[in-house]
Amino acid sequence: MARRLAGAEYCSDVSIPPAPQSPYQMPLAPWGTAPPAPPEKSRVGLIAAIIGGVFLLIIVVLLVALVVIGKRVENSYPRAEFSLTVPRTLLDGRFKLTKDDSPTMGGTLQRSWRHSWDAEAVHGVAAVYQPNSIERGDLVVTGMYGRFKNTDEVRSRVLADNGSKNSRVKVLTPPEDDTPSGSRIKISCEAVTRTWADGATLSYPVCAWADGNTWARVADMTLLASTNLDLKATARSTLQIRSEMVKPIT
Repeated sequence: MARRLAGAEYCSDVSIPPAPQSPYQMPLAPWGTAPPAPPEKSRVGLIAAIIGGVFLLIIVVLLVALVVIGKRVENSYPRAEFSLTVPRTLLDGRFKLTKDDSPTMGGTLQRSWRHSWDAEAVHGVAAVYQPNSIERGDLVVTGMYGRFKNTDEVRSRVLADNGSKNSRVKVLTPPEDDTPSGSRIKISCEAVTRTWADGATLSYPVCAWADGNTWARVADMTLLASTNLDLKATARSTLQIRSEMVKPIT
């Protein structure tokens, strides 16, 4: 009996070591539960950064493309070397200037051509000349100077405006191209009829030229021109008017 008690006392005095902890076991939190797993990193910011970078790259590419296109368009226009002037006389002094409408009508013309793909840095000119002799009538010159391309189309457009649907001017003879002898400048001429509000009418020739720096429409509304409607003669006089009005830019 004594031995059992002694053995019992011996067993009660021996402490049992705790079981070894597994290296893969998560330590318990002070309150007895495992700590929560760290939240996964959000991908929203990363996606937004990628999208923003793509848009920025697209904008940069577009800006570079616009610069390249702008330089190509700029280089497609001829250099500005000549202007269209309004001299005091025309055709060797046979016509004198009676009215310079460039500040008014020229400005209106300039605004209408400002956004044209065929024109750049444009300035409008409008003037009325009358013969020095007893002959009656007007010689009306309307034009522009600047930088022009597609000059054949510009010349056709100038004459087409002369006989628009809402105009009192109607085309009698369709435009004809003529290159006067001794010149490389092409002149287009047509015959038109104009009707005024009081019912009066007049038929007369109209010619136009267009080059890299200037274009003009010449309406010969004098009595002599209206009686014969000689388009070739008007083309030659238009070429001379061009030589007297077009001057180098200094």
